[in-house]
Amino acid sequence: MSGPVNITHVPKPWGHETIWARTDNYVGKILHINAGQALSVQYHNVKDETVYLLAGKIIYRVWQKGEAGGPTDIGLQVGQSYRITPHTIHQMEAVTDCDVLEVSTNHLDDVVRLTDRYGREGTSAP
Repeated sequence: MSGPVNITHVPKPWGHETIWARTDNYVGKILHINAGQALSVQYHNVKDETVYLLAGKIIYRVWQKGEAGGPTDIGLQVGQSYRITPHTIHQMEAVTDCDVLEVSTNHLDDVVRLTDRYGREGTSAP
């Protein structure tokens, strides 16, 4: 149904997220990542997402499928976007305060954390 949307602000140990759109088909978020903080090294089983760097400087690590070795910093710059398909391991680390626009399928709890600075490995807890 068309109309106003409830906005949800979710505190995170690395900053906060603002969920500005949520339907049965998609979710829109703004991730604010504080300088020096990082999201977990993670992947999704079903969730398909695309991010767009709105502001700041970020290290966006992606472990490419089929490639040996560690992650690659894809060099995401302000005004660029990158798609993460299911089972792709990835991580964001803010060099400066960053705002990242994320649009994804509506599978918000589909997060498998491999490592996490904040002790949330293996969970989908906030």
